[in-house]
Amino acid sequence: MTSRWIGVAWAAALVASGCAPRASSDSAAAIEPTVPSRSTVAAPTATCDGTPTPAQTEGPYYKAGSPEVTSLVDESTDGQLLLLTGHVLTTTCAPIAGAVVDVWQADANGDYDNAGFHMRGHVATDAGGAYAIETVIPGEYPGRTPHIHIKVFDAQARELLTTQIYLRGVSDQIPDAIYNPDLLAQDLPADAGGRRVVAFDIIVQ
Repeated sequence: MTSRWIGVAWAAALVASGCAPRASSDSAAAIEPTVPSRSTVAAPTATCDGTPTPAQTEGPYYKAGSPEVTSLVDESTDGQLLLLTGHVLTTTCAPIAGAVVDVWQADANGDYDNAGFHMRGHVATDAGGAYAIETVIPGEYPGRTPHIHIKVFDAQARELLTTQIYLRGVSDQIPDAIYNPDLLAQDLPADAGGRRVVAFDIIVQ
């Protein structure tokens, strides 16, 4: 996978409502990143009934050309670690290998990095359609419940879906006009490192 086709595919980003920044606030101590690998982190068996995952607005802060990384966390990152796992599947429940899952979100303080690529990155699915990316639980800001944005592209760089992921016990406590409970991730047991682990299977047309 090269940055060239990703950059071409993501050259035009729609600007839509749904996100708003807020001023930075004091945060918890920085956390140490841990990088997931497919050899040690496996999504549970995919759940698929063939119903396409609902689309949602990309908001105003999408940026094309995010880095290919397995973790959005670095030595300066604050917040509670979260491991997001899942599969990308067709409506016939077949896995899509080589799909790109592009993730962007607010940090633990509710702020987006619009100058760089902090809390932004993408991963490719493996032969079984599985993906895993480490991040933190996003913070709340006025007008929006905590959420994680994703775009999914196929191996030919065609955009398949734009939507948002929500977290039980977080997003459903302060739902907003965009919140959709059908987009709540499934909680899994915490891993040995204490990360919260969730699964979100993505079904695309």
